[in-house]
Formats: sequence, C-alpha cells, structure tokens
Amino acid sequence: MLVGLSVLSTLGMVWLPAWVPPTSALFVVLLGVFVLRVPGMAVLCAAVVGQAVAIQVADLARFDPGEGVVLGAGVLAAIVFVRTRDRLGLQGAASDLMLVDLRDRLEAHGRIPPLPPPWRVDSVVRSAYAEAFSGDFVVAARSRSGTQLEIVLVDVSGKGQDAGVRSLLLSGAFGGLLGTMPPEQFLPAANAYLLGQDWPEGFATAVHLTLRLDTGEFTVSTAGHPPAVHHHAGSGRVERLDTTGGPALGVVESPTFAVHKGVVEPGDTVMLYTDGLVESPGADVELGIDRLMGEVERFVATRSGGADAVVAGVRAGDTDDRALILVHRD
Repeated sequence: MLVGLSVLSTLGMVWLPAWVPPTSALFVVLLGVFVLRVPGMAVLCAAVVGQAVAIQVADLARFDPGEGVVLGAGVLAAIVFVRTRDRLGLQGAASDLMLVDLRDRLEAHGRIPPLPPPWRVDSVVRSAYAEAFSGDFVVAARSRSGTQLEIVLVDVSGKGQDAGVRSLLLSGAFGGLLGTMPPEQFLPAANAYLLGQDWPEGFATAVHLTLRLDTGEFTVSTAGHPPAVHHHAGSGRVERLDTTGGPALGVVESPTFAVHKGVVEPGDTVMLYTDGLVESPGADVELGIDRLMGEVERFVATRSGGADAVVAGVRAGDTDDRALILVHRD
C-alpha cells in the first residue's frame, strides 16, 4: 500500500507539480517509519528513491539540489531509526504503546498502599530532563496484618532512559522481595540479586524504611544512599539519621548494613530522598543536605507545603533524577 502511495506521489509530481512538491515523498517515508520493520522499510525507501531518480532521468520533473538532499537525508534517517528500533525487538507504532505500558508499570510499583489515619505519605519522582523513565524508583508494601509498612527508595546507576530498563527490572524484583522476609534481610537479598545480574554498570543505592503503623516505631537502613531525615514536631529539630557504612547494592558480597531505630511521634515526619536533590557539580554534598533540611523546616514543619514544595525549594535542577518521600504522622 505504501509503495502504491509512493507511485501516486510520483505521478502527482509529474502531473500536478504545483500541488505535489518533490519532498512529498517524505510523507510516505514517514508513514513507513510508523508501521514497517527493516525489510519493508528498505523496499519502500528503494521504491521512493528509484522513482525519484527515474523521473529525473526521464526529465518528467526536476528536483532542486536542496530538495534532493532533504529527500536523501530523510530516507537515510528513516532507515537508521527503524533499524535501531528493530534491534530492540520493537515493531511499528505498537512499540510506543509498549514503552508507555512499561513506564506505567514502573509507576504502579511505586504506589503507596492505602494507610489508616493518622498516617499519610507524600512522594514525588522526577526524571532528568523530564524524560519518560527515571533511574529513581519507589517500591512499597504493607504487611498482611496491616500493621507494618515498608518503603524502599532506589537510585539506579545512570539516569533517564539509560537507567529505565534496570529500574523496571529491579522494581519488579524488589517488589517481590519486600514483605516476604524479615526487614533486616531485605538489603542483603537485594544486594545478592543485583550481583547475580552481572551488569557492566550494575550498582544501585537504596534506603529501606520499615514502620509500625500501630506504635510508630521505625527502622531505617541505607546502602550507599544519602541519610534519611527525621523532623521532630515536639522540639522542631530536624535530625539526620546516621546509617553510614553500608555499601551500594551490587558492589561487594556479604555487606553489613547499619540500622537506625526510632519512633515517629504525632506530628513527626520521616524523609527519604535521592542524591539528585543534594548533589550538584562542584558543590559539597553536605551543603546540599543542609539546604534540603532547611526546606523541610520551611515547608514541612510549618505545614505550608509537601514534597513538591520541598523539591521546588531545593532548586536542584533537572540534570539528574530526583525523588523525595515524606512519611507523616498527623
């Protein structure tokens, strides 16, 4: 059908040159990009180029040099694009729908389960340069008894589309691990899984929070991740939780992860975040953490804003993936 359409386009160039310019063949090539794989695209491009050369040789229509260059560049770009997509095992317009579905699945893994009063969770995940995929993702689960909530915030090496596939795979695997084993075994199991993947760039940082919804008792462990923050409503103090020492996931075998224990009192907030909020080129990460803690005091302590307001206040820019989770007890 597309070859036939290219023939009609060529006839239009000959019989109705005022209405059908030579570059109209690019429209046919564009349609082929949406629906064809490499063999079909090669046939279509050969037909388009062959017809263009034929009418030039027969002096039935004339191409300006610039029009010929644009047509040739468009055909070449179309073949390269379709070949790249074909190597990924994707076909036609349906491949875009598959990518959308993968992105939606990644977001679904990060949905916080419904919580009883007085608990609520405010979260935001933003990808670098507003791309569709982020190297930061969230996995959450609530125990069958409903008394315990677990949240894991992960920062995969890389950013945007480069990290999107690894994020999707890890979010599914970590979601399967979460809630199926004692909390202290989660990070070692996640580390073993990541080591087993044998990726060239296979490390990730993570922070793991467990929270008893009946008592407010919580534990936090980190794997190469920035420290969690606890805002104490009673005193107004913003505390950086010390869980240093745990290496990033996928780096060493049999690591040890420090555990911080505490209690979320009424009005308190526990904050988890990724390094995209506190790191910037040429700046000290400690200053970035201090700035973030200041925004917590500004918005969270005064209840004048949530996760979006804190992220906006930090002004970290969009050169890296950013994620923030605020766990509140009203």
